[in-house]
Amino acid sequence: MKEYGLIGFPLSHSFSQKYFTEKFLTENIQDSRYELFELTNIQQFPDLIRSRQLCGLNVTIPYKQAIIPFLDELEPVAASIGAINVIKFEKGKLKGFNSDYQGFLQSLQNFYPNYAQAQALVLGNGGAAKAVMAALNHLKVTYKLVSRNPTTEQLSYEQLTADVLQAFPLIINTTPLGTYPKVDTCPPILYEALSINHYLYDLVYNPAETIFLKRGKEAGAKTKNGYEMLCLQAEVAWQIWNS
Repeated sequence: MKEYGLIGFPLSHSFSQKYFTEKFLTENIQDSRYELFELTNIQQFPDLIRSRQLCGLNVTIPYKQAIIPFLDELEPVAASIGAINVIKFEKGKLKGFNSDYQGFLQSLQNFYPNYAQAQALVLGNGGAAKAVMAALNHLKVTYKLVSRNPTTEQLSYEQLTADVLQAFPLIINTTPLGTYPKVDTCPPILYEALSINHYLYDLVYNPAETIFLKRGKEAGAKTKNGYEMLCLQAEVAWQIWNS
């Protein structure tokens, strides 16, 4: 039996286990199973891999960066992002990948058609933003980061005037604002300045329509949540483990 799983803490609402368990059933993959491994401390990781015959792991919060010193090798894009969410076990070695980047890249291509003239705002500057930026760089999309603590390289939310928003038709929320259970929050932008020319992408998928997306839709913008990205990154992980 091939064993795959997810490490993180807490794991009470795991998308990955449900996704892979259903995948194994629908695709009649009888030799594989997917388990949850809650680690209260990343130092428990070596004991885990010694005690199980694992073929691959996903990594979630809070260990996407903390896992790196335990790995033998990083895929180049994952190394540049500085966050790992897939581990491949191969010939006694552990190699880290970032399938969030590839999942977002594919999902954005399905959603947004105008790469040549694209200008994007990336709301947030955490680990999720790094994966998004790697995808935008790959697609040669010009972007600006937006955060509560602006620097010479980043805009503040206060700087997002109606004119600025008009110049950036693609707006991507990488912050957790609006995620269940705090569904009444949203990034503080001028939603009334949005139009039918805007595309709003929210990495949040629970709830399916955040206030960010709802207010964008009310202004005429096209919207998309992060569920497709989540499914696509899971498929990328499966391809990595089986390549």
